[in-house]
Order: sequence, then structure tokens, then C-alpha cells
Amino acid sequence: MNMLYETDRLRLEILTPSSAREVLDFQLRNRELFARYEPSLPENFYTVIHQQALLKCELKLAMKLSTIRFYVFRKDAPSQIIGTVCLHDVTRMPYSCCEIGYKFDRAIHRQGYAREAAAKAVSIAFLDLGLHRVFARVVPENTSSIRLLESLQFVQEGLERSCTCIQGVWTDHLRYARLSPYEK
Repeated sequence: MNMLYETDRLRLEILTPSSAREVLDFQLRNRELFARYEPSLPENFYTVIHQQALLKCELKLAMKLSTIRFYVFRKDAPSQIIGTVCLHDVTRMPYSCCEIGYKFDRAIHRQGYAREAAAKAVSIAFLDLGLHRVFARVVPENTSSIRLLESLQFVQEGLERSCTCIQGVWTDHLRYARLSPYEK
């Protein structure tokens, strides 16, 4: 597993705790947007100390290949985080799968960066991790995320009723999945 991957326009990088300030800036810029789709977070989440602790934990999980969070940077603006894409709950045989999650800065929406980064992460899941299946959960109202998943050949499998508590409310999610095209 590499710490850094590239696409035509992007760098996907596993960060260390020394990048906590940049991560915090990204989270603060998008706090209102992200809150619509995420569980409630503790108030200390929005501190450098908390972000350092999270980055330390994320690095350990990445080394174990159980959760891999990439922070996404544009090559032409390499100092500002524009998003994250995460392969989490990596499970080996007999399931050989993981869940993908992503979030991107509102300033770069509708420019193809999320699709480019997510496509690379799916490729890493199949080629580097050798997984059979990648799945995602998305609230039915998040049409942008649904379009993104469908553009990456994810197929809707059904509805997970009341599966995630978002801002204190149990919320239904659509389940999407894609199988590896590289297996025989």
C-alpha cells in the first residue's frame, strides 16, 4: 500500500499528524455541508489536537490495511485539501469487501474531482487490496452522490432502513455496490 497515489489532476495522500491544521481548515470550511450527512461530532472535533489524534489513528489503521483515508489535493494547488475518500471496514475472505466514503469541499463541486478521486480509490481497492466488492451507503436525498456512484458503475442493491444516526435521527440509506472487474 502506497502513502501517495496520483491521477491526472489529483494527489491522494495518507496524511500524518503533522497535517492536522490543514485537515482542520478543510473540516471547518465545510462544517455545515458535512453535518447534513454525518453523525453528530463532539465539539472538540474542531480542534488541532483532536485532528492530530485522528490522523495518528488513521495512520495506524492504514498500516493495518483496515481503513485507508486519502486526503485529496489538486496538483495545481497542492497545499489545500479539497476532499477525502476513504476505504473503511476492509474485510478479507470470505467477504473480501470494503465500504467507500467521500466528502469534498463545496468550492470544487461539479468539476469531476470527486469522481476522479473515488475512481482511483475503487481501483486501489480492487487492484492493490485485491478485494472482490466495494459498497457505499447514501441518503436518498443526496442525488449528487447517487450520480457519482452510478457513474462509477455501482449498482443500487436496496434500502437499509434506519441504518445510520445522523444528527440524532435514524436515517434510511440506499446501498450501492460494485464488483471487481479484475477477477476471473
